[in-house]
Amino acid sequence: MANTVNEALVRDVIEDVLGRLGGSTTIVAPMPTATPAGDDGSCGCQAKDSVGRDFGVFQTADEACDAAAKAFKQLCGQGVEARRRIIEIVKSLCEDNDEEWGRIELEETKIGRLDHKIQKLQIIRDVPGVEWLRPDGRSGDHGITLEEFTPFGVVGAVTPSTHSIPTLAGNIVNIVAAGNAVVFNAHPAASRCAAIAVRKFNEAIHRAIGIENIACIIEQPTLESFREMCSNENVRLLCVTGGPGVVDAAMKTGKRAIWAGPGNPPVLVDDTADIGRAARCVVEGAAYDNNLLCIGEKEVFVLDSVADAFMSALEKHAAVRLNGSQLDALTQAAFVFPEGQGAGCGHAATNKDFIGKDVPVLAQAAGVHVPSGTQLLFAETDANHLFVDEEQMMPMLPIVRVRSVEEGVEAALKAEHNYRHTAIIHSHDVNHMTAMGRALDTTLFIKNGPSMAGLGLGGEGYLSFSIATPTGEGVTNPRTFTRVRRCVMVDNLRLSLIHI
Repeated sequence: MANTVNEALVRDVIEDVLGRLGGSTTIVAPMPTATPAGDDGSCGCQAKDSVGRDFGVFQTADEACDAAAKAFKQLCGQGVEARRRIIEIVKSLCEDNDEEWGRIELEETKIGRLDHKIQKLQIIRDVPGVEWLRPDGRSGDHGITLEEFTPFGVVGAVTPSTHSIPTLAGNIVNIVAAGNAVVFNAHPAASRCAAIAVRKFNEAIHRAIGIENIACIIEQPTLESFREMCSNENVRLLCVTGGPGVVDAAMKTGKRAIWAGPGNPPVLVDDTADIGRAARCVVEGAAYDNNLLCIGEKEVFVLDSVADAFMSALEKHAAVRLNGSQLDALTQAAFVFPEGQGAGCGHAATNKDFIGKDVPVLAQAAGVHVPSGTQLLFAETDANHLFVDEEQMMPMLPIVRVRSVEEGVEAALKAEHNYRHTAIIHSHDVNHMTAMGRALDTTLFIKNGPSMAGLGLGGEGYLSFSIATPTGEGVTNPRTFTRVRRCVMVDNLRLSLIHI
């Protein structure tokens, strides 16, 4: 397979993936050439140790990919136990450095909440490892067959600014569990904190088992570095977070790709729901890290018969209601409109200055004072409001009245934009659950819980911050990053014969 990449296609991919801060569906800026972190644009950590080790941080993509390829060979030589040790090191370092790394990430990205940044590092403990890779054996009259999960080699990954270190760490756990090495081209707005974590991981891994550069990163990510990573012959698989327009272009890079696309998760609350529980769950999910999670509740459709009770319940759970004029003021500030047009324009883009910001920032723009401890703003809107239509990623929730479950499902389907990402329902009617689930056909469908339950937080399941919706892998796990290999022995090694 040729290792050439169409530059125009790659530019489209990068401008969509890395020019979209926080997942906005509108490209707001081209990919910068670099994001300086120190006076020299470096991550602020020592480039090499006394004997010249890079510990995963490289200036060019080719250097990073070549180093990762060597690490992959080292990993292959040490077996599954080395994978387990690497995973334990990554998880332990995330726990041990949760406050420091959470603060560093928040200082660099200036989005989200410190308490939730810290928590997202703590829960890396819940990302699955090598236990997911048990082989499948079959036997019959003509011998035995073993199907096992084998690595690709080197995985190239793009990580977002919304959850920089947690996404990176979770990817390392999954990718290394599968037996691969990985190279990261991080979002420029979060490249410094990502490089700091990568260096710490590699230092500890090298001390423990002698493997160097199992997880590599380009210190100053650019369009060119992404292009080099994609075209490097050592990279056999891509794992990239991007928007709805990237998938087709990505497939033309000539590499297999796992794509985590955008979401605009709707919530439906019907008249059979536990209204108090529904309100608590909605606030918990929509307020988490200032609504930066792609699975987070973005808009609520509630049956008219219980709408007033539901909104009153939201207020009891530290949410503050905006009136019409306050909503208009916030809308005007939170979205960027084409010149000469105002609120109500369907082509507006989310204002980057409001993505992931704290409630008081939004409240000030709305012209309202909120008490200390307020988790979320909300306002009643119609189904066509910008806060409903756009993946706004801020702690502000639009509430839309609907006359029936059927109307609510239809409105939810429209708002979700066929991303097939995430949907939530609060109901005790299995028919309503079934109707919404079938209509939206999302990768995650949560019933009677907060959105995080879809990642195993407060619900059953497992954790990953990479959710591949356009390409269908869903919540990623170690198997996502493997090939299935079948080994067959004909007419031998089946020792017992069963006579019926």
